[in-house]
Amino acid sequence: MDLGLAAGEDIDTFWRRVASTCAGWLAAQGASPRDAVLLLPFAQQLAPARRAWLARGGWQPLLATTRSLASALGPTPLPMPEQISGDAPVDALAADRLLSEQTWAQALKHDEPRAYRLALARLVETAHAFQRAAGQRDPAARSAWFDAARQHLVADAVGGTERALTWVALEWAAADDRVPATDALFRHRPSAWIALQAGGPDPLAQALLAQAAVPALWLNADLDLDQLAEPAARVEEALCADFESLAQASAVAVLQHLAAGRAPVAVIAQDRVVVRRVRALLGRQGVPLHDETGWTLATTPAASTLMALLRAALCGGAVDDWLAWLKLSAEPSAALDALDALEALCRRHRIRRAESLDAWDKLPAKALWQARRQALAPLGSGGRRPLVQWLFDLKRALGAEPLAGLEGSAGVLDALWLSRNPWPGSAHEDVLKSARLDGSGFLAWVSDVLEAGQFTPEDAGHAPVVITPLVRAMLRPFGALVLPGADADTLGRPGRSLSLLSDADAAALGLPTQARQREAEAQAFSQALRAPALTLLRCTRAGAEPLSPSPLIERLVAAARRAGRESPLQPWVDERQPVLIAPQPVLRARALGAPLPATLSASAVEALRRCPYQFFSRHVLGLQDADELEAEVQKRDYGTWLHAVLHRFHTQREPGDVTPQLRAAAQAESLGLDEADFLPWHASFERLLPRYVLWLGHAELHGLTFADGELDRQCKPFDGALADLVLRGRIDRIDTTAEGQRVLLDYKTGSVTSLKSRVAEPLEDTQMAVYALLMDAAPDLSAAYLALDDPGGVVTVEHPDVTATAEVLREGLQSDLLQLLRGEPMVALGEGSACEHCEARGLCRRDDWAAA
Repeated sequence: MDLGLAAGEDIDTFWRRVASTCAGWLAAQGASPRDAVLLLPFAQQLAPARRAWLARGGWQPLLATTRSLASALGPTPLPMPEQISGDAPVDALAADRLLSEQTWAQALKHDEPRAYRLALARLVETAHAFQRAAGQRDPAARSAWFDAARQHLVADAVGGTERALTWVALEWAAADDRVPATDALFRHRPSAWIALQAGGPDPLAQALLAQAAVPALWLNADLDLDQLAEPAARVEEALCADFESLAQASAVAVLQHLAAGRAPVAVIAQDRVVVRRVRALLGRQGVPLHDETGWTLATTPAASTLMALLRAALCGGAVDDWLAWLKLSAEPSAALDALDALEALCRRHRIRRAESLDAWDKLPAKALWQARRQALAPLGSGGRRPLVQWLFDLKRALGAEPLAGLEGSAGVLDALWLSRNPWPGSAHEDVLKSARLDGSGFLAWVSDVLEAGQFTPEDAGHAPVVITPLVRAMLRPFGALVLPGADADTLGRPGRSLSLLSDADAAALGLPTQARQREAEAQAFSQALRAPALTLLRCTRAGAEPLSPSPLIERLVAAARRAGRESPLQPWVDERQPVLIAPQPVLRARALGAPLPATLSASAVEALRRCPYQFFSRHVLGLQDADELEAEVQKRDYGTWLHAVLHRFHTQREPGDVTPQLRAAAQAESLGLDEADFLPWHASFERLLPRYVLWLGHAELHGLTFADGELDRQCKPFDGALADLVLRGRIDRIDTTAEGQRVLLDYKTGSVTSLKSRVAEPLEDTQMAVYALLMDAAPDLSAAYLALDDPGGVVTVEHPDVTATAEVLREGLQSDLLQLLRGEPMVALGEGSACEHCEARGLCRRDDWAAA
């Protein structure tokens, strides 16, 4: 019986019509209502259905879903060892054991471990699909269905590894001799069966009513979207320019519906990213809401803390991982302060491995560090062990109150079997005891468990806003529906097919197909048109590409046009009032009355000349970016290492071949850098080695001799009020010529072109001029850069007449610094290349005042 769409009918009236129709049919069949069963598609529809029957009075049938009725009729059989448990991460370990004697699978496991893990996930997914499909069939026809599935796979043997995995999945499901809980439905004998279809047919309900020995009624509440010329809902459409506009418009639409008295409002979680932003915007307005979709356990604070613990224990002892866990698990503010000091120490000394900290005597948060290291020692002891032993060690590491006070803690502990024990003799117990994993395997399994788990926050109770999927919004008494993401990429797109089966295979085996999923979504969308109001919101572009409306919207508009009606879509009206904001242009940043530092380096002088505000932030305030603890080795690290290698070589050089001595110096210098990460730079050094030896021989042939290196110097080159200001620096290398002249050399691993452009304007080259001042600007000085990374060889780039440049620099600095001392502001210049890589760009608001 088709229920259709009655004009002017709201959801409550629809349910009263369902109750009236069922009662009339039961009376005509002579069936007792109290012994009849009315099956509904979703549990969320039970409440409005019961209210309709209560309003009618008299006996009402048993209202249930197929799942809730099956659970009420008897317990679900316990999965035994080697049977499908329904828990994907546990079944993946069981599937690994199933494939242990398959040579093709073991070859894949050996050659491509990641592909093997993906194969296990696909095998489990397909086995679960087969098991669900078998449970939806008449018990008498189940064996024949498995035979037909085997026959289909035999007839179509194309597929290689995918087909082999499908066979394993099918036989694994067929070997499960448990009686599904749903078989109790076929043994149940009510006075009559009634099933309500909404959102597409339910295969289990269809099979149940097809073999029923009592009167059966099938009520079809689905609507044909292509014939729905006049929906009951007032349909509004909002076109948005971008993601943020879409989220804000969605939140405003919810508030407008609430203000109009259309509560409760359902926010359809079609695009979870947008809905997450909408949730945040509504939270700022203090709107109570309930999220029925929830989110994965992996995103909860409890899961984040647990994974940080496991990464610290199992990922090689990186300091970054240990600090992340300690900060998440530490509670007193004093402990957090000590951990900040510990992190600063690690960054300052470039400590990357946790074991390097164990030997430090004066370590911030030492007691906490040692206690946590000791607590995690059993987990990090290495080797393969049973999964149950891993879980025992993890529970012990978590302590007496694991994850206390963290959102999602109960779900995390439950999903990982830390707060409960599996039933004796069950598939879960068998897998936990028999599966043996190494540290990386256990970490991956825990991650899979948390990704598969779902966290649903507690219901606030009659919240005016409910976030729910489209299918669960069907036939519920919402005052309005707000659907963000009504575009072709989000709503009405093809469904997700099974990874091991084509759509044709799925159709032949009676499994869900893409077409069936797409049509079910269309039916759910049609049901949304029963609501009093439906607001559809979508972006018009995806980046630079235009974004079309959902094909479901196009079908709705086309149905109206075929009936000679206007489009049912009305433009959404944004009721927000624009607020005029007076322009407040941001002026160039300037620091007034800032004291000068007691010492200046070459880099400080360079910053002062490039941009006074950069000098202020770096050298007056002392601000700088913190280095990443786990950052890859950069060219800067290579340059620091190369300086140390060349200094060691020249200070310890002995007569004889220099090449092996250079290699020995390179082996002796590590600077705490990771050997594996530094391997590419070792290759760069090997390329440099013959070039440097060639340059060195040529330089010594012309009388150049190494005199000193890595020389720390300081001086007081200024007078008057600046007489106590110290200039300091470290000179890479000083050579002497045969005539006794001193040559200042500075190693560079940058390009020769940039060095030549620097010395082309000597007054713009601050570094060499500062080094000359540090050597008292003596007349016997010359200076040059030594470019080490040029493919053509080591190149000397001379700074001409460096003594004269140093004198000009000293006079200019004397003038500039005196002005600053007298109160001249340090102004942000914001010009040239000074801003490109400046860490103070956000501090001076360079982008804001440039736009103004």
